[in-house]
Amino acid sequence: MAVLTIRNLPDEVRDRLRLRAARAGKSMEAEVREILIQASVEPSENLTGRSLQDWVDELYGGQRPADAVSDLIEGRRREAKRDQDGAS
Repeated sequence: MAVLTIRNLPDEVRDRLRLRAARAGKSMEAEVREILIQASVEPSENLTGRSLQDWVDELYGGQRPADAVSDLIEGRRREAKRDQDGAS
């Protein structure tokens, strides 16, 4: 197995990696190894725009909203209001 040294990694990145690893119950080394392995995998040939659209259609089960962006924004506004009301 190879050894990789990364120099000049910002402290904030290291800290976020440490937190991510802790949340996953892994060492930081194991978490970074997993990230690098996943990032180095060649994308499958079946990952096309069409397959992505098929996945979205399947996800919504034919009930896809007409204006998803507005729906997401409105949902986030409701969440923010609920959070604000709960903090009062």
